[in-house]
Amino acid sequence: MRPKVAGGRAGDPFAPIADFGFLSDCETTALVAPSGNIEWMCLPKMDSPSVFGSILDRDAGYFRVGPAGVEVPAAQRYVPGTMVMETTWWVHGGWLVVTDALLMGPWHHETERSHTHRRAPTDYDADHVLLRMVECVNGQVQVRLDCMPVFDYGRIPARWEHAGAGYHEAVARGDGLGLRLTTDMNVGFEGSLATARTLLKQGESRFVALSWSEHAAPSSWEDARERLTWTVHHWQHWLDRGRFPDHPWRSHLQRSALTLKGLTFGPSGAVAAAATTSLPESPGGDRNWDYRYTWIRDSTMALWAFYTLGYDWEANDFFYFITDVAEAAEGRLQIMYGLDGREELPESTLDHLAGYDDARPVRIGNEAYKQAQHDVWGAIIGSIYLFVRKRDRLDDRLWKIIIKQVEDALANWRAPDRGMWEVRGEPRHFTSSKVFCWVAAERGARLARIRGDRDRARRWQAAADEIHADVLAHALDERGVFTAHYGASALDASALLIPLLGFLPADDKRVRETVLAIADELSEDDLVLRYRAAETDDGFDSDEGTFTICSFWLVSALVMIGELERARALCEKLLSYASPLQLYAEEIDPHTGRHLGNFPQAFTHLALINAVMQVIRAENDEPHSPLA
Repeated sequence: MRPKVAGGRAGDPFAPIADFGFLSDCETTALVAPSGNIEWMCLPKMDSPSVFGSILDRDAGYFRVGPAGVEVPAAQRYVPGTMVMETTWWVHGGWLVVTDALLMGPWHHETERSHTHRRAPTDYDADHVLLRMVECVNGQVQVRLDCMPVFDYGRIPARWEHAGAGYHEAVARGDGLGLRLTTDMNVGFEGSLATARTLLKQGESRFVALSWSEHAAPSSWEDARERLTWTVHHWQHWLDRGRFPDHPWRSHLQRSALTLKGLTFGPSGAVAAAATTSLPESPGGDRNWDYRYTWIRDSTMALWAFYTLGYDWEANDFFYFITDVAEAAEGRLQIMYGLDGREELPESTLDHLAGYDDARPVRIGNEAYKQAQHDVWGAIIGSIYLFVRKRDRLDDRLWKIIIKQVEDALANWRAPDRGMWEVRGEPRHFTSSKVFCWVAAERGARLARIRGDRDRARRWQAAADEIHADVLAHALDERGVFTAHYGASALDASALLIPLLGFLPADDKRVRETVLAIADELSEDDLVLRYRAAETDDGFDSDEGTFTICSFWLVSALVMIGELERARALCEKLLSYASPLQLYAEEIDPHTGRHLGNFPQAFTHLALINAVMQVIRAENDEPHSPLA
């Protein structure tokens, strides 16, 4: 069993990544440690500089509400069907429950336009308030509030001062931000720390609200309770829009759907790859990346997941974000973008931060945005095809994008690239990149037929056939197994996408041999590696954990080749590795079960939805639903 360690203040150990709770209002996110600390929160957007950053350095800011002297909780859970968390503590003499939420409210901009929304506003909006409700449910408990923001990734300490007539409001400013702490406790200051203490007896409650915009925070406990109830109902109503099978794994599908919604930046529709930066892919290692951006390659699987679960609005918002950036990219389409669509994501290191459990460097930005990755064209054309297939119509705007992206794929598919794993070694002729270029041409030909452009349909289909033949001629080893890149003998888990994308049918012998080879030779304790680091020039010497997305891909591929029992067993095993709150980081150490990498990871939850739905459909003798 891995130890349950609390964290939050200088000198404290770091909580395991999987033990954090995830909060979101679809503009801002926060991670809550088991100790009750908010240890990661960026303002005003999820890819802005951090205000609470102690997950990366114990001196980079935190916000705790909980019992004095006790940090290990009795239990944590989400209020069912919501992004609202409850943490329960037992102390000598009493029980305490803290409820945390990033508040949602009605649409705020009735008389003026929002400065951030490009997508059509809905009936709800982020309140820009972090609310923490405290209730003593039995006995009596001494409660302590500690709020120590440090702006700009731990570089600018807060300077607090009282506001209003008494001791119930305080404000802090820094890095162009203003924070307002509102509570029915009496707040005082210890340097950059705002603190309060109170004794709660059975049935007594308090509230603490941190706000950062012109929208008012709750001014009383009654107001706070009403707005918390509104937020709970908002999430439950949102979840109720979905279609979830009546199955023991339904809760995993629902939590994954909520997590994907929470990682969606509402104003633009973009889905962030994760809420964090620089959580290490190996303990104490240097594979630490900033994932608070949106990857074009995630788009096809994201649309498939949202459409499958009945969330067409979310799928369409993400789709329109993708087409917006594609339309703006008159030159080369990038592999990733900022959540607001910005193109430049310069990478730098924050050398003043110690890193999560001493894993350095801490990076912000992601230099991979400059890389040439040939999967980008197949991802966007595959997404357009899924979108058009739902509507059976293709307008002029989309057609212009399709022509540009397919032609780019055909002009570049013969060249080497960095591959979908963004290796920082030498460019190669990666098999997965060629397959995605085939997707661009093959789906492009289908779209051309829908459009009625017979000439392009013929030319693009001929190109797709040429790419297909090239892959079959150069990407197979002597066993008939697909390898990582041309001329290699090493395996790569991205080959599991070959049946999912429809490159070859699932009953093709080469597909079966590849799937079974990856299951048997590229796995540790049944969990799948992206590749073996010793066999791949990725620019690093350190190892990494198994990639959970690849393990879920294996589940889907096993279903497709008819290995349902093996797929079900692996899926059950993967679901057992979920965090206590049914969340996933990017990777899992197969020997300890420890979660590694940024958290929570959108791509993992997308692959979970795909895999679980494939197993359930196969159990019910329903047809497979690949991404083709």
